[in-house]
Amino acid sequence: MADSRPRRLAALTEALVASHLDGLLVTSLPNIRYLTGFSGSSALLFVTSRDVLFITDFRYQTQVVDEVGDLARVTIEPQSLWTGLWHQLSQMPYVEVAGFESAHLLHREFQRLLEAGSRWQWRPTVDLVETLRERKDEGERALIEQANGIATRALERTLPQLSAGMTEMEVAGVLEKSLRDEGSEGFPFPSIVASGPRSALPHARSTARRVEQGEFLLLDFGAETQGYCADVTRTFVMGRAVSEQREVYEVVRSANEQAARRVRAGMTGRDADAIARDYIEQRGFGELFGHSLGHGLGLEVHEAPRLARTADATLAEGAVVTIEPGIYRPGWGGVRIEDDVFLGPDGPSILTQFTHELLELG
Repeated sequence: MADSRPRRLAALTEALVASHLDGLLVTSLPNIRYLTGFSGSSALLFVTSRDVLFITDFRYQTQVVDEVGDLARVTIEPQSLWTGLWHQLSQMPYVEVAGFESAHLLHREFQRLLEAGSRWQWRPTVDLVETLRERKDEGERALIEQANGIATRALERTLPQLSAGMTEMEVAGVLEKSLRDEGSEGFPFPSIVASGPRSALPHARSTARRVEQGEFLLLDFGAETQGYCADVTRTFVMGRAVSEQREVYEVVRSANEQAARRVRAGMTGRDADAIARDYIEQRGFGELFGHSLGHGLGLEVHEAPRLARTADATLAEGAVVTIEPGIYRPGWGGVRIEDDVFLGPDGPSILTQFTHELLELG
């Protein structure tokens, strides 16, 4: 498959010209990985129309050769990366006005720009690289789909091992071992295992609470391959489900399937959110769906675009988004079903291949 990095850098330099910037200092590690392939934890990247400067430290001098190669001019800085940046910039006389990623720069680093970097004019930028990242290319889509395969196979491994009496943390341990066994590089976020009344907490932390018969068991987890993430949620019942549980589950299932089938590139995030939200409201559960429908997915588990009541931006063709409606009744429990969906030129394509039927465990 063709190397996408030169195309990404070319698109970024076009954005710099349009923004009247001579260069951009990239400090976000996911953005650096997107542009260069570098997966380490210490780097600065400075991009201009003439040069791509990459600065890292001794720990990565071998890794940077393998991952970045000759895409950029690499400097291994023995002291501070910032010292290396000032030295290199002083040899680039055509750089006078430079941008920095205002959403990712710590205040102490901003002070460096004002003090040690005062010979240059620094201007804040927002989402110059993130906007490029919204549109996934063929290789990115394949990796997200691969991560989804890891996640769903891990779930299939996990379910037969679960039983009433296990703690939420024990369930999380089984799930996370299965994710590793299936090849996940890591966990994009701490796995959520929420049982009984705690399943009404959309971002619950796994606890020592024991799962009891007849309760909901909600699992929200991710997988990762070559930096790209999957984000999957399924809700089960431990033992036999009662009619009220089935009713709520069916509303969420139908909302998920309608949204995943009807979401399109070109619609706003607000309109996408309304597909599921209107359905849930019509069935009398609107007040119990308090979060947004979904978010973008890629090198980060939460990235642009947003699918929410307040999101007026247009969904880009090529984006991968989550579709995750939920109903949460405090003190009783909650249901969420989440899939990852690719917004292609011919419509949506669901990347998460796992049943939507209500499964009874144990």
